[in-house]
Parts: sequence; C-alpha cells; structure tokens
Amino acid sequence: MPSSPEDMLKFLKDNKIEWVDLQFTDVPGRLHHITIPASEFDENTIKTGFGKLDGSSIKGFTMIYESDMVLLPVPETMTLIPWTPGVARVITKVFWGEGKGRFERDPRFIAEEAEKYQLSQGYTSFFGPEMEFFIFDKIDLDVATPQRGTGYKIIAREAPWQNSGGFLIRYKEGYYPAPPVDQLMDVRLEAVETLVKYFGFTIEATHHEVATGGQGEIDFRFSTLTDTADKVQTLKYVVKNVAAKHGMVATFMPKPMFGDNGTGMHTHFSLWTADGKKNLMYDPNDEYAEISQTGRYVIGGILHHARALSAIVSASVNSYRRLVPGFEAPVYVAWSKSNRSAIIRVPSYYKGIEKAKRIEYRAPDPSCNPYLAFAAILMAALDGVNKKIDPGDPVDENIYHLTPEKRKQLGIKELPRSLDEALDELESDKEFLKPVFNSSILDTYIDLKREEAKTLQMYPHPMELYYYLDS
Repeated sequence: MPSSPEDMLKFLKDNKIEWVDLQFTDVPGRLHHITIPASEFDENTIKTGFGKLDGSSIKGFTMIYESDMVLLPVPETMTLIPWTPGVARVITKVFWGEGKGRFERDPRFIAEEAEKYQLSQGYTSFFGPEMEFFIFDKIDLDVATPQRGTGYKIIAREAPWQNSGGFLIRYKEGYYPAPPVDQLMDVRLEAVETLVKYFGFTIEATHHEVATGGQGEIDFRFSTLTDTADKVQTLKYVVKNVAAKHGMVATFMPKPMFGDNGTGMHTHFSLWTADGKKNLMYDPNDEYAEISQTGRYVIGGILHHARALSAIVSASVNSYRRLVPGFEAPVYVAWSKSNRSAIIRVPSYYKGIEKAKRIEYRAPDPSCNPYLAFAAILMAALDGVNKKIDPGDPVDENIYHLTPEKRKQLGIKELPRSLDEALDELESDKEFLKPVFNSSILDTYIDLKREEAKTLQMYPHPMELYYYLDS
C-alpha cells in the first residue's frame, strides 16, 4: 500500500486506475464516498484536498450557509476495489473550505486527537474488535406507508423458519458448526481473502457465530486506535459488497431478529508505554489474572463511565434490544476473568505472555461510530489511570443468575435500558471526554441521537398490535 503522496500517484499509474473513490465517515458512523477521475487526483489534490463536498447534506456536519468542505486523502489507506476494476479507494480527512483548517466534527479527527492526547500522557493503546454480523438471503421490508402498517421478513437459508429440508441451525446453536451445516463459509472466506489481498488485513479467525440465520464473525489483528477504526469501516464495506455480489444482504445492526443472540463488537484493549515496548496491563505476579494495578485502573475507569459510554458504543435504538439478559450480551457493570456475563472480562487463555494481556469490553456493537467509540473507550481508561479508580472485586459467578439483592450487595449496576437513558448518562458524565471531544461534536452527536430515538418512538411496533389490539 502507498505510504506517501508520491506512492499514491505511482500506485494509480502502475495499476492503470481510472477512478478514485474518496471515502469518509459521518457523525453517526456511516461511510460516504465521492468518485473522481484519476486524472483529477493529482499533486494538488493530494496536497490541498478535493473541494467538492456539500457538508450540509451529511448528518452532523454543517449548515447550508457554511457547506463547502474539502477531503484530504490519507496515503496509507489507498487500495484497489476488486469488485470494480479500474477503481481505487482512499479514506480521507475532512477540512473546512477556504483554508479554515480541520473540521472539528470529522470523527476521524477525534480519533487522531485521542492518539495525540495519549502520547502526551506517555501512553499508546491497541484495539482489537471482534466484528459480528448477519448475512441474510433477503430482507422484505414494508415501511413505505407507515400509516397502513409496517413489517419485515427475514429470509435466511440456515434458519429453522426458512429451511425446507436441508441442514438448519437451531436457535442459539450456531457456534462453530462445520459445513454443510455452516452454509456461509464460502461467503465469509471470500470477504476474508478480499480483506487480506486488497486491503492489507491480517486475519486471525473467521467463523459462524451463536445465532441461526447466518450470523458470522471476522477477527483481525489488533492495531492502533485510528487504524483500527479505519479497518472497522473497511471490513463493513467489504463484507456488505461481497454479500451483495452473491445476491445476499449483510447487516451489522445489533438485533435484527427476536429470540436469538444479537450482534456485538467485543473490543479488546491494552495500554502500553508510548514507545510500545511495555504492556502496562501485565503483571506476571498477579495470581488472579496476571493483570497489573494499572490494568485494574483501566478497568475501573471504563466501569465508572460505562453507563455514559453506552451512548457512544451502543449507539442505536436497536442496540438496547441486544442488551438484555439471556443472549450472552452484557447487562451488568462488573469485571471478571473468563466470565462472559460481565461487561469486562480479562481473557486468560494463556499464562506468561505479556503481549496477550488485555481486557475485553463487551458492550460495544458495530452500529457505533468506531472513531468515536474507540476514542471514548481510551478516554475512560485514561481517566481511570489518572484518578486511580479502583474497579472493586471481580465477580466470578454467572451474574445473570444472581438475585437483585445479591447484585445490590455486590454493588453491581446495570447498563441503560434505552438509548435515551444512555444519552441522559452521557450528558451528566462527559467531562472525561473533553480533553479530546470538542463540545461541537458532543452536542451534535447527542442532538442527532435524541432525534433518532424520538423518531422511532413515534412508530407503533407490529408486536404492539399483537399485545394491545383487544384493549
């Protein structure tokens, strides 16, 4: 992959590129693009950016009276797009027009600022998200006339409601089945091979996940904050396009169907010295989980801010349909070793391996904006370290099976039950974010999410008719 402006121009020439796709992310977290002729992608574009973005048409960006914006390419993100020959893609940074500087509500800018902040504090961090998703054969969606009624139908070849004589996967029994029961291995492998060959990923594993109906997971090698967020956006882009090539639909929404596990983005996090030579979370003398005191402070910070973090890492109304007991999703604010009922666990597959010591934060899902989510996780962790926030004792029992009295006795809080509740928490607990998150993006983000929650609250749900029609 290119690493400099000169490399980009050589890459375009060597690969006979005719078009360049400039990509960026809006405040909620969706990927956008504009495609320009390769002949327009010259030294001037690389140096000053491409100036044809109407920011007023992008969610969370600008008003109509200040809408001229510029996209500046990031060299190391330029790659070929294999399903569209002759086209290259590059992720961009967003700038104000008229030479006014970096756009403060560009989510990638927040991620970059978080990395600068941690270096000023003497740290670097690494992130490793587990990307879950569903691949359906088809979605029939009826929302064109909501006054008449709404509904949807999932068509999925593996699912027990769809299957007509072939292999099926029963509810909650989709973890690691071998083909031919796993009917989507080839699609996942095509996505993985595309990520490796064209987008520079190092893949650690891919497999079917617990739910029926085509739930899968792809895990890639951990990296630094901004690079990992770039990779999350790239992986979603690739999986959706590979699925579309097969006439299927890939979705990263947290809970597309009732009665089975939802889709998460469990995020592995470790804190190191600024030079990346020492894992500050590792202590070989700790008998519980080889977790250092600094590691405990990291956990303490994330637990302390967990309810506010929910608004950013579990960022949709649909997220809170996933965060319910009984489906392996975290509900309770606690930590443990190898205990998946806690919001944070300390993986303990091996002993004595410094580079492997990390925490797994289980609340995030892939509907979030990864640039904002990873930056917020880092800021909560650093707040815990700076203030020496103790996480309390680990909880090694199945928290779902504890009585409310026992949970209260142990001081175990619950995550918010809705996006609105999470936003309330964020509004009352956002000081820890302010060294990196400017008030402009925080206020804009909260306003957008409030409007999202308000809009969805206005639509009657089909199951409400089932329960209340005879009222």
